[in-house]
Amino acid sequence: MDSKQALAFINALFAKKTNQVLNELEEKLFLGIWEGQIYSDIATQTFLSEQYLRDAGANLCKKITKDLGIKVNKRNFKNQIKYHYQQHSETTLPSQQTIIEPTNPAQGDESQSDNLLQRNHNPFIPFNGRVEEKYLFFDREREIRRVFEVLNNGSSVVLIGEEGIGKSSLLWMTCQEAETRLNVKRQPVFLDLNLLHNESQFYSDLCYEIGIPESKDYQLTRNLRSCKILLAIDNVGKLTGEGFTRNIRDYLRGLAEGSNAPLKLILAATEPLNNLFNDSQEQGKTSPLAGICQEEHIHPWSEATMRTFITNRLARTSVSFTEGEIIQLIQESGGHPRKLMQLCYRTFLQYVESLQ
Repeated sequence: MDSKQALAFINALFAKKTNQVLNELEEKLFLGIWEGQIYSDIATQTFLSEQYLRDAGANLCKKITKDLGIKVNKRNFKNQIKYHYQQHSETTLPSQQTIIEPTNPAQGDESQSDNLLQRNHNPFIPFNGRVEEKYLFFDREREIRRVFEVLNNGSSVVLIGEEGIGKSSLLWMTCQEAETRLNVKRQPVFLDLNLLHNESQFYSDLCYEIGIPESKDYQLTRNLRSCKILLAIDNVGKLTGEGFTRNIRDYLRGLAEGSNAPLKLILAATEPLNNLFNDSQEQGKTSPLAGICQEEHIHPWSEATMRTFITNRLARTSVSFTEGEIIQLIQESGGHPRKLMQLCYRTFLQYVESLQ
């Protein structure tokens, strides 16, 4: 039973008991704790402090204990969940044997249980939040290719699309592909502004992720002279909120102008930057970031893409959706990947529950 199988098991229990699953941060913590990582290791994969993660990890254990009745802490995490999974498998296995037979009956109950979970754990994950694993990322090759064409021509990019359309996942995947697709090597740095609340936190996180001394303004400019950074900023609309001023956008533009600039930007926004930052229009100006970022609009998936997505995710399970269910999923999701994922997750869960 590996970490992803364990996570799928826990999410299935939460979905059944509370109609919710773990959020993005809780899933990262779950996987990290299961794999034996210490909080400082997990901190390097997120944008949060070690102490914050310690507190969140303790809350996750309390949540699993309270809602699922599995008494876990960081030390007994794996053993307790494995024990409860084994108990769960023993109670649900008889009614599911008509769907999945063991590949080798001689392997015994343990092998049969592992095979059951592997084949019939819900494949429609992550339930919410961005996709960070390449094997789960689907479609958008055209958009990725266009993004790198713009970046390799010396410009910056803004991804524009509705909530849940896949901008965050595309932004993250661009960072993962940067090493092989950029003509000029740049260090990818990902910042999610939903986790930052003012300019001081922004500059602090930026310096930390780049690996330079904490600084801002002229000193930061000096520290960046020898750097080449691909700066990905998710939820850039947060710059319109309290704690941020136009100055930070002017400063980012200054650092990103020119083909040899220390920064190249790839941003994610729900609307064009000139509309988003209307304080620029009030001053009779255009948004400083709009002036250097080419727009790439992210559109909903087509029906053909949605059908392929559903087929691919179901391929390694014993479940098949009916044509009527697929049509309903397509219509209700409207081509939005997050919405489709959530609807498919629930539909798949109904199949599994009906077998118990």
